[in-house]
Amino acid sequence: MRKVASVNEIWTEKYRPKKLDDVVGQKHVSERLKAYVASRNMPHLMFSGPAGTGKTTCSLALAREMFGGEWKGNFIELNASDERGIDVVRGKIKEFARTAPLGGAEFKIIFMDEADALTSDAQAALRRTMEKYSGICRFILSCNYSSKIIDPIQSRCAVFRFKPLTSEDIGGYLRKIADAEKVDIDEEALKGLVIISRGDMRRAVNSLQVAASLGKKIDLDTVYQTAGIASPKAISGILDAALKGDFIKSRDLLDSTMIDFGLSGQDIIRQMHSAYFDLSLTDSEKVRLIDKTGEIEFRIVEGSNEKIQLEALLAYLVMIGGSKR
Repeated sequence: MRKVASVNEIWTEKYRPKKLDDVVGQKHVSERLKAYVASRNMPHLMFSGPAGTGKTTCSLALAREMFGGEWKGNFIELNASDERGIDVVRGKIKEFARTAPLGGAEFKIIFMDEADALTSDAQAALRRTMEKYSGICRFILSCNYSSKIIDPIQSRCAVFRFKPLTSEDIGGYLRKIADAEKVDIDEEALKGLVIISRGDMRRAVNSLQVAASLGKKIDLDTVYQTAGIASPKAISGILDAALKGDFIKSRDLLDSTMIDFGLSGQDIIRQMHSAYFDLSLTDSEKVRLIDKTGEIEFRIVEGSNEKIQLEALLAYLVMIGGSKR
């Protein structure tokens, strides 16, 4: 009898690489970090890049290899989105930074995730803490956008740029997890998971676990349903109907797609935008369409009625299609 995937354990944690050698797709980063482990020393570090590309994984693997069995006592992880004020820097961070390392280690590591969420005052206080306790404490600041970190902090850190993972990296790792969990997934579904992940390994693994929790063979439709993303075929149907001049059919398909997949206006408009490049339109028509889409997306974000704005976009598609007939 085929094993049904367990939902008792989060796969992103269960299959998180424990060693720098096992980190997927960031060899240019892991090689430099291994050099720090070999020298038993490191500067303050800044990890910059999109979500799900291995910033937290590299930090944890670095601490494990640097400190061995004492790594938990010499490593603390904070999330600046939850604890972003100056009081956290003056309190929790300073308290950990000022205590001596355990197990004969030369220093401890403070990992601050989403550091670009820290307020300006908190970043100024953090800079002073980094200076004062640099002898016994090193910081790893993780952020999506390094430009949001003040220059005095950036100049004190070695900056590592994490890039989105390739389709081959994500596909290979998902196949490894599927085999380990004895999940029955076809190749088209696996490719679908890679597409919806957009270089984010965390999103890909979470989507795989949700799909596997149904306890049946995973096909492409299952992937899109569980990921809360409309299938490309459904999006193409909406756009094709509008370009052929059938506004009512296009609107009905839009309504049913949003209901079936549980999508918001912003979700659907992002997927429509991605599909424009596959339409048989001239470059000039695509430019006009993307310009209009940006305007409508902005109106939705600002609080305009989603249904009215999306129907306005479909109407614009009908007009573009009419000019070609």
